[in-house]
This record gives sequence, structure tokens and C-alpha cells, in this order.
Amino acid sequence: MQALPIVGHLIGGEIITPDGRTQNVYNPATGKAEKSVLLADQRTVEAAIASAQAAFPAWRNTPPLKRARVMSNLKQLLEQHADEICRLITAEHGKVLSDAMGELQRGIENIEYASYAPQLLKGEHSRNVGPAIDSWSEMQALGVVAGVTPFNFPAMVPLWMWPLAVACGNTFVLKPSERDPSSTLLIARLALQAGLPPGVLNVVNGGKEAVDVLLADTRVQALSFVGSTPIAQYVYATGSAHGKRIQALGGAKNHAVVMPDADIAQAVSAVMGAAYGSCGERCMAIPLLVAVGDATADAVIALLKEEISKMRVGPGTDSGNDMGPLVTRQHYDKVCGYVAQGVAEGATLVVDGRNVAAQPGYENGYYLGACLFDRVKPGMKIYQDEIFGPVLGVVRAQSLQEAMDMIDAHEYGNGTCIFTRDGEAARYFTDNIQVGMVGVNVPLPVPVAYHSFGGWKRSLFGDLGAYGPDGVRFYTRRKTITQRWPSAGVREGAAFSFPSAQ
Repeated sequence: MQALPIVGHLIGGEIITPDGRTQNVYNPATGKAEKSVLLADQRTVEAAIASAQAAFPAWRNTPPLKRARVMSNLKQLLEQHADEICRLITAEHGKVLSDAMGELQRGIENIEYASYAPQLLKGEHSRNVGPAIDSWSEMQALGVVAGVTPFNFPAMVPLWMWPLAVACGNTFVLKPSERDPSSTLLIARLALQAGLPPGVLNVVNGGKEAVDVLLADTRVQALSFVGSTPIAQYVYATGSAHGKRIQALGGAKNHAVVMPDADIAQAVSAVMGAAYGSCGERCMAIPLLVAVGDATADAVIALLKEEISKMRVGPGTDSGNDMGPLVTRQHYDKVCGYVAQGVAEGATLVVDGRNVAAQPGYENGYYLGACLFDRVKPGMKIYQDEIFGPVLGVVRAQSLQEAMDMIDAHEYGNGTCIFTRDGEAARYFTDNIQVGMVGVNVPLPVPVAYHSFGGWKRSLFGDLGAYGPDGVRFYTRRKTITQRWPSAGVREGAAFSFPSAQ
């Protein structure tokens, strides 16, 4: 039997494939293993950290404008290689090509933001804060920093992290998901082509062992993580215990509130994409729709059934398909288990996607059609848990306040949205809801690159969100300098009172 191609690591500007454990990388559309990925051991991760540490002094002292030009070059290369990158995303994750292209574009927007490093790092300056005394602040790089990214956005989420980190003068060790590593590695290689010096960005594939090394090694000053809440908690606690700056984004269970005055057809169209896009494998997906009033719920259910009947499920390479497969067989089984549990707990399964017909030649893929529940209630597992699949539950509420009380009571506070024509209701909702990212007639309120991404409650561990202004703060530390040059030949007497500007 022919050996599978091996996905290696990028350390010091070179792809390395040392002997070690491997894991198969499957094509979710066919269920076949098409590659294997090396899983880094402690020695490999430590080599990546050492490479980043060696590259840091020269990179830190590289003018911000030169660092920014590398980002501009990378943007052009990603646009030139977009089709290749998106094919790799679809082959290993399963999402349809148009969704992969949207993911990549959002990542490129973060590179555009990072390319403004000279402006972002300027700090502040005040002249004559006292007699002939000037004071200013500088945003200085931390050193070696790291990132651990999830399978659902193999291009975009790494691009939330390392471009801004290296534009700020740090060097980086990236541990992407071992389920779909190839697009991440290709982008890193393109960064070298764009002019990033060897060692500034290193990529190690692996599992928990690799993450634990990054958390414990004292050379790593900060680590950014995106994934499930239990792991985010572990990363935050472990990294903090080792003195690191940690930014850990966890899980979500986002609610969309549909008011009786909303354009119901428009709201349903928006929620369809938010619930079932990327097979629901998004932390900003909408898995719960809270309909205010039974008449609203009935209208929403009728339209959702109609729209679901038009959906096409199949391989992501087919442009006619709306939804591809789930990422792995294990995840498929887990999501199907939630559907069965929802039925057992008393929710009404309006549309069952478990028996979706596979296209010829793709019978072994991990396909699950859109699932729709009515009369979902707080306390049910399908209400409480992050399912990360194409499962939408309709919850019935009798008032906006009842809907908001349910949202506020949930352990997650990542994203939410409201559909309404009532400005007063929208204002009250946005002012008072206990959620970090809020949309009004916008189902996926993902901030653009020059704002910051992050939820509340158990959706974010740490003080700073991802990318944007929070990203600059996370990857730098402020140093404030106060300077005076006394007049030549003039000696002043000692002053024992606390200095002031008086």
C-alpha cells in the first residue's frame, strides 16, 4: 500500500519531517485518508521556540515600516494563491469553496490591519510635562509568542493572530489544528516568500503534548487560543500559572431574537446562513432562534421548513451545494447524538437531516442535512451545549424581556442578534444584553479587522479580545519614558517633596 503524503512542520524557515507519531488527515467529503500529519513532540516544539527566540532580536529592531511591507507583500501573495488555499481548506475541512473564500478574505483583512503597524505602534508623546521634561510611551514587543487555533477556520483564525503579532515585532510559534493543517502551512510558506525572515514564524503540528510545551516553556511570553470552553479554561489556568499573558476564546451558544414586527422572511433568510453555513461549525453560528410570540414562531417554522427543503448538501467542491460535510466521522456521530437526545428530551424535530442522501461517489462522507427543532427549552442539552453542527432550535418566548432573560442566563456570552423594525427595542437590547458581540438585523456580528473580537462570560478567558486594537495591546507592552536634560554647568539642589507639574 502506498504511503500517504506527510504534512511536516515549519521551523527556522524550513519544512522538516522528523521521525515521530503521525495522524491521518481525512477528506470529509469522501471519508478517505489522503495525508498524514506529524505530531510534534517536546523536542520539536522546543526547537521551534528556540528558532523564534533566535530570530527575535533582529526582527524586533527591524523598522515597523519594513515589517509592514512584508504584510503588504503577503496580502498580494494570498490573493494570487487564493484558489489553491481554498481547495486545501475544502479538502480537509469540508466547507464549500465559496465559504472557504469568505474565510480567507476575512483573514486577509487582518493582514491589511497589521500592515498599519507604524501607525498602531506610535504610542503617545507629551512635551514639557514639567520644566524641560518630556514624556512619551512606546508599544514594545513581548518576544516569543504563540497561538493555538481550531479546525473550523484553518486560514482565518491563524491570520487573526500571527500577522499582527509579528507586525508588532514579536516572533511566533503557531500550533494549528491537526485535522486540517495544509492551508495553514501553505500560508506560512507564502509569508517567507513575502519577506518574513526565517524563524519569525514557525508552525508545529500536534495535539495536547505540543500545547502543553507552549504553555510551560518560559521563553513563550504570551499565548492566544481559540477553541472549546473546557480547553480554553485549561489553557488560561495553565498558562497563567506559568506567568504567561493568555487570551483564550472559548465556546458559544448564540441566540437570534425575532420580534413580531420583524421582516420574517428576511430574518429567516439571514438565520438560514447563520445556522447552516459551514455546517454550523462556527463559534458565531446561530443555533438558537428565540421567536417572540407563538404567531412569530409558527411563521418562522413554516418558512424555515420551506427554505431547508431547497438546500443541497454534498461535497464542497460542487458550487451547487449549500452545505458540505462535517469535519470527521467522530464529530458527525456526536452531532447525530445531540439530535437523538433532543427528541428524547421532548423537543419537536421538525426537519431530520440524519438521512440526507449522499451524492454518488460520496457515500462515505460525513454528511448531515439541516436539522430543525421546535419548542426547545432551557435545560435541554440541545439548548445548553455547543453542538457545532447544522442543528437549529426554535425557542418560544412571550416578550422581549423573557427572551433576554434566557440569553443572559446562559453560561456563554459570545454573540447574539435581534431582528426588529423597532428602534427602541433594538436600543434596549443592545444596551442591556449580557453578550460581547451584538447584531441588529445582522445575524453574524463578527467585528471587522479594525475592531476586536471577543465574547463575555465563559466565552472568553482573559482581559483582551482577538485582533484589532485589543490584539495590539495583547502583543505589546507599554513603556513610558520621562526624560530631562539639565542645563550645562547648572547644579540644582536636592528636592525632597514628591515631584509634580506645579
